[in-house]
Amino acid sequence: MLVKDVIDFLNSYAPLDYAEDFDNTGLIVGNKNDKVNGIIICLDSTKEVIQEAIDTKNNLVISFHPIIFDGLTKISPGNYVNDSILLAIKNDISIFAIHTALDNSNIGVNMKLCEVLGIKNTKILIPKTKTINKLTTYIPRKDAEVLRKKLFGVGAGSIGKYENCSFSYEGIGTFKGNEDSNPTIGTKHKDTEIEEVCINITFLKHLEETVLSSLRKAHPYEEIAYELNTLENVNENIGMGMVGELSQAISENELLKLLKNKLKVKFLKHSKKLKKPIKKIAVLGGSGSFGIKNAISVNADAYITSDMKYHDYFKAEDSILLIDVGHYESEQFTKKLLFDILSKKFPNFAIALAKTNTNPVKYS
Repeated sequence: MLVKDVIDFLNSYAPLDYAEDFDNTGLIVGNKNDKVNGIIICLDSTKEVIQEAIDTKNNLVISFHPIIFDGLTKISPGNYVNDSILLAIKNDISIFAIHTALDNSNIGVNMKLCEVLGIKNTKILIPKTKTINKLTTYIPRKDAEVLRKKLFGVGAGSIGKYENCSFSYEGIGTFKGNEDSNPTIGTKHKDTEIEEVCINITFLKHLEETVLSSLRKAHPYEEIAYELNTLENVNENIGMGMVGELSQAISENELLKLLKNKLKVKFLKHSKKLKKPIKKIAVLGGSGSFGIKNAISVNADAYITSDMKYHDYFKAEDSILLIDVGHYESEQFTKKLLFDILSKKFPNFAIALAKTNTNPVKYS
C-alpha cells in the first residue's frame, strides 16, 4: 500500500476541498508514492510522536492538526515545528494532516463528540456555502439518458437524502464545423440542426474533475458545450459544529457533571447558570467562539466548545449556557475516530494510536 492510497481514502471520507482557507491540510511531509509500512494516528505530530513512529516502525503519521501552519523561512533545529519536520525527513516519515476537512464533515469531529455525549438527531450548526456546483450541458436526445446515468454513477445529482436528481428540457441545437473539424453528427462546412436535451445537474465541488471526465467520455460531440457554476446554496451536510438533543432534559449541574465524566476533565469554565433545563445542545470541537451567535440562533440551551476569551462569555446574554471544555478535551476522540475508519478500510494493515499525550496545556 502506498501513502497515496491512504490519502485518497481519507479524502473520500472528509474531502480536503472543504477545509478552511486558513488551514494547511494534506501531505505535509513525504512522498505520496512511498510504500507504507505502518500508520500511527495522533492529534499533533510533535517530535515525540515522530520518535514514537520511528520506534514502532510506522512510517506514515496521520495527524489531526498540521505541524506547519505558517510559511517556513528556514528549517533548522530550535523549535518544535522544525524539530518535528527534520526528524521526520531524516527518517523517511510521511505526515498527513486532515484538520478542518474533518471538522467540516458531518461524520467527523463534532459527530464523534455528540456521540460520546449522547446528543441525538444532529445537524450541522454552521453549514457551508459555495460547496455545490452545477453543470449545464447539451447533448443529442438519444444520448441523454446514457450521460445522466454516467454522471449519477460518479456522485453527481445527489441532494441530501436523494440521488439521481437532475432537470432536463428539449430544444434545437445548431452548429457548423470548420475545415479542421471532425463532426460525429452532420458534415463540416454545413449548418446542422439537431434535437438536443439540456441537462442540469448539481454535484459537490470536490467531484468536479471526476464529473467533467465522465462528461467527456460519455458525450458524442467533438467539442462539448457546457457551463459550470458555483451555487450560493447552503450545504446542510458540510460545515462547522453540530446541534442536537439529549434524550431527555437535564439540569445545568447535571450537564457539567456529564461533561467532566465523559471528557475526563476536573474543571470547566462556563457562563452564568440560567437555572433552566438543558435539552438542545450545540457543540464545536476546537476553537469555537465564532459559533456562539449560531448556537443562540438555533435556540440551543447550551454551547460546548473551547478557547473562549473573557469577553466571549458576555455574549451569552442570559439566553444560553456557554461552556469551555478545553481544546484538547473537545477533540480527544478524533484519534479513535480516525483509527476506526482506517481499520475498517484496511483491516489487515498495521494501524496504531499514538501513546504520546500531545496536550500542551497542563493543570495543577
